[in-house]
Amino acid sequence: MFRKLLFLFLLHFTLGVFCQNMGATNAPNILFILADDLGYTDLSCMGSTFYETPHIDRIANEGTIFTNGYAASRVCSPSRATIMTGKFTARHDITVHIGSPSGEAWRKRNRFTKLLPAEYTHHLRHEYITLPEALKKVGYQTFFAGKWHLGDKGSWPEDHGFDINVGGWTSGGPRGGFFSPYQNPNLENKKDGENLSHRLAEETVAFIQNNNPHKTGKPFFAFLSFYAVHSPIQTSQDKWKKYRDKAVKQGVAESAYEMGKFLPIRQTQDNPVYAGLVEQMDEGVGKVLNALDELGLEKNTIIVFTSDNGGVAAGDNFSTSNKPLRAGKGYQFEGGIREPYFIKVPGLSKGGEKIDYPVCGADFYPTLLDLAGVEKLPDEHKDGISLLPLVKGANLPERSLIWHFPHYGNQGGEPSSIIRRGDFKLIYYHEDGRKELYDLKKDLGETTNLSKENLDKVEQLETELFGYLTEVGAKYATPDPAYSESAARAFLHKMRYEKMPALERQRLEILSKDFKPNADWWGSMTTLD
Repeated sequence: MFRKLLFLFLLHFTLGVFCQNMGATNAPNILFILADDLGYTDLSCMGSTFYETPHIDRIANEGTIFTNGYAASRVCSPSRATIMTGKFTARHDITVHIGSPSGEAWRKRNRFTKLLPAEYTHHLRHEYITLPEALKKVGYQTFFAGKWHLGDKGSWPEDHGFDINVGGWTSGGPRGGFFSPYQNPNLENKKDGENLSHRLAEETVAFIQNNNPHKTGKPFFAFLSFYAVHSPIQTSQDKWKKYRDKAVKQGVAESAYEMGKFLPIRQTQDNPVYAGLVEQMDEGVGKVLNALDELGLEKNTIIVFTSDNGGVAAGDNFSTSNKPLRAGKGYQFEGGIREPYFIKVPGLSKGGEKIDYPVCGADFYPTLLDLAGVEKLPDEHKDGISLLPLVKGANLPERSLIWHFPHYGNQGGEPSSIIRRGDFKLIYYHEDGRKELYDLKKDLGETTNLSKENLDKVEQLETELFGYLTEVGAKYATPDPAYSESAARAFLHKMRYEKMPALERQRLEILSKDFKPNADWWGSMTTLD
């Protein structure tokens, strides 16, 4: 705490120098847009032929596309903590979504696994200097809208550097669904049937209008954190019909699921409810982009777009497919961690340029400080690096990215740690110590395990991985003495022979002409006004 107070004290004095050298109105504004559970191929610009996302595509087409962009985790809370801190998950110790059971409490989930998940930190630590705190202390107006999921009251956005918080609280999902009335203590209900994604976008627009740098002389940092496209997946009736008709026109596959190790995994993008949810989020993005244009701020506003983990191919609503990537949210494979990752920097971005250098959520903190002309804080963003040289056309030296997940994903992932360096990715499984090595340049779908043919590479990466985990004091899952192999077999039998057929029937029901949701969540007809 003393270190944090000292930092804030020193920044108070450097603020005047910062403003004098840069000119407050010339400092770039920052709009950070974070989707929830959006997969790597859930956007038109990333290869989807089913979902339609023209406004998000605009950010990619006008900015820089990092084709090897990663979330810091396969689930939400750890990734979000990394964005705020610039630290890998093992270092900040939020290693699973906050609220997930650990230790013996995990047995209540009836997953019958060999290990008991590790303990973890349940809130964003206050001793960290977060990205919004760093920007706030050099003159930025800070704003947060949407999903937070980084702790209970006392560890909400306003407790970590945001001047204004609209809708951010303890819950990781949209309580009450995607249509008002919401069940959110930080989001007032205004009009029944209002769409949540549109509302969060409108709140962001209102903040920008009320804090227009042309009038205030201060730049803004607006963090728009959609609850979409998290479960429960819901859309309006007109969106469902649009995408139902599109799916039928494209041709409905006879089957859409394959059995993974624990759960069925979706292989097709043809869910019209999910597609409508994606488009409504995209419309929200369009509202904010249009406001920047109308206010004349687009030429001095940095825009970031990414997601917190992969698309949900298994578990929850089994909503989408991340192919050609393997699996999805909760998994150790690319479908769980690789994301859309766009940065638009006016005057620097070449427009649609693709960069293959591997980057991750920890890099946003130092990159945005660098782009804002603010001195970086290497003692804070210890695992991230500034990507400004890449945006400028220069190269960066090879470095390693590390993921640590000593838990079982609700979606079927396993306790494992990962390291990627260059084209090679090593997965270490904590159940039995087995290892998988993939050459992602040649095998994006992770179909061929090269560990036995590349023992030197495995040893090199494993040594670096566990050296880092030891350095930061990483926690691990432990054997469950109550593990029952027969119970585990019964669970898998049920998933294969009961759950998977039920999912296939549900998919066809949603695509039928007479489909109606069990609950009344059709919401209002969507409009762009």
